[in-house]
Amino acid sequence: MTLANRMMNLGTETAFEVLAKARALEAEGQDIIHLEIGEPDFGTPQHIVDAGINALRDGYTHYGPTPGLPELREAIARNSQMVRGIETDPGSVVVTPGAKPIMFYVLLALGEPGVEVIYPNPGFPIYESMIRFSGATPVPMQLQEDTGYHPDLDQLPSLITNNTRLLIINSPENPCGSNLTHAELEKI
Repeated sequence: MTLANRMMNLGTETAFEVLAKARALEAEGQDIIHLEIGEPDFGTPQHIVDAGINALRDGYTHYGPTPGLPELREAIARNSQMVRGIETDPGSVVVTPGAKPIMFYVLLALGEPGVEVIYPNPGFPIYESMIRFSGATPVPMQLQEDTGYHPDLDQLPSLITNNTRLLIINSPENPCGSNLTHAELEKI
């Protein structure tokens, strides 16, 4: 079987390679602080484990609606209103198993040759690879340590061209941990 040429544009999630190397060093007795994978340093809280077990016992063992369970989508919409003050239609909420799938869907829907996508750098390791896979051109928006890894919003307009179709915003920012302020979001 021959793979499509575009598969050569899809990179790997290097964080897992770093994790494997870190674990190997740890096995050799090295003291390692793990910053490679966005995984909590604690187990799943018991009430969540119990809820999962109860859901299985209650028959939630089949495919659900593609965009997610209506009750969950409604809860997410309510949370968006309460926490962010953004009124959200539950019908506009799509639940995915993590950020990467939905980012990939958006990039495939909006990215194509001739399109530019601005992304934070340093950033989520797979951004550039997903952008290239979509056929679009990645345009890095440099985040500097001296600004606490916040974007230089005075520089942002110089990155935007007639070909810009998408700006990726990640807050809290992975891997640097910075959070955009309300004022920064308003300016963007």
